[in-house]
Parts: sequence; structure tokens; C-alpha cells
Amino acid sequence: MRRAAIQICSDTKAVMRDAAEEFTNTWNKGSADPVATFTFSSPAQLFSIITPKRWELIEHLQKIGPSSIRGLARSLQRDVKRVHDDVTALIHWGLVERTEDAKVCVPFDIIHADFDLRAVA
Repeated sequence: MRRAAIQICSDTKAVMRDAAEEFTNTWNKGSADPVATFTFSSPAQLFSIITPKRWELIEHLQKIGPSSIRGLARSLQRDVKRVHDDVTALIHWGLVERTEDAKVCVPFDIIHADFDLRAVA
């Protein structure tokens, strides 16, 4: 089972420290952590990449499995060009992948979003 985590962290040093710690743990264990982590610097960045339509697309692809972009657009009842643009953005971020037969899929069984919204002091 492949898992992904989405988080928001504006502290670049903390992100780098966590990445270094994860690398060290993986090196010592001799195997990779099964959780892919996607870190966004702000809620604005997160919501500019994972829009409501893109979230719907991700959920739908998880349900139906690999699909052509045209088939995905048809099943979502959306314009093919818009779905293509959304898929391209999600591929760039690694949330969607292309299969060997040129279909698109979500390579994760579970995607967990974890972030806090706090008042700035």
C-alpha cells in the first residue's frame, strides 16, 4: 500500500532538517519509508496546486483506476483541455503518474492531509 502525506510548513530549515532525518533513517534501515511527503510553503500554495477540481480528479482517479485523459474528462463531465491541464500540474507535483500504456493514475492508496491553521501572533 502506497501512502502520501500533504503538509504545510513555511519554515524552510525545518523542512530541510526533516528531509535530512528521513534520509538518515532510510539509509540506516536500508529501505525507503513508504510515505511520500508533499510539503507546501503556505495554504495559498497548497490551494493553488490542489484546487477543488483537482482534488475531485484525484479522488475520482483513485476510484476508477488508470484512465486516459479523455476517458477521465468524460467520466468527470469536464472539458478535456481543462482536465489535461489539471493532470499535467498534478504529474509535475507527483500526485498523479503516467502508466506504461500512457494512462494516468494516482499511485497512492491513501493521501493524508495534515496541517494546522493558526492566528499569527
